[in-house]
Amino acid sequence: MRHAQFKAGEDSGRKNAKIVLGRKGHLIAALSFPKLRPMTQNETLTSEPGSPARVRLASEADCPRLIPLINSAFAIETFLEGTRTDGERLAAMMQKGTILMAEDSSGRLLGCVYTEVRREPSGVRGYLGQLAVDPAHQGKGLARRIFQAAEDHLRRHGCEAVDITVLSLRPELPPIYRRFGYIETGMEEFKPSRPLKSGAECHCIVMSKQL
Repeated sequence: MRHAQFKAGEDSGRKNAKIVLGRKGHLIAALSFPKLRPMTQNETLTSEPGSPARVRLASEADCPRLIPLINSAFAIETFLEGTRTDGERLAAMMQKGTILMAEDSSGRLLGCVYTEVRREPSGVRGYLGQLAVDPAHQGKGLARRIFQAAEDHLRRHGCEAVDITVLSLRPELPPIYRRFGYIETGMEEFKPSRPLKSGAECHCIVMSKQL
């Protein structure tokens, strides 16, 4: 990833702007953000003022609630065999990265997302995956608020950009993530943790956003 910094008054026209060339040479521009302190286990992060959801780091004790939520949200992926996650797979993800979970004021679980900090020779990038929203609360802007909180979390860990992967068999998702500020930057082979149903073909669409 290559960076070009501009000062206020230069051709960028934006104070403290940063232009970033992504993995495939796509230009992404965004304002720079101040360095933030990483979240602690007991800290909550609300994505925007007045939001009914509070976002916090998940712990091992939250797994019994996270597993059914994730599987319910991903039940739409009927082209895959089995369920999206279980205790073993979720524990492995929590060892490698961090899961943020959104709750309402009564502590009811509304959604979650997986976050990972990846240190590469070109810089520090974040990864977001397995975004899950309770089907009863979908279509209310909660996914956007969870993503905003997750992006703030990655900024706190020094990430300069964030990547997501979208399955080609979920064509309704790229337009949603474009509205979140992500653009397509490449494709990857799909390496599922559970088998595709007979006859199904799938690849991953990589989408990226500058933080």
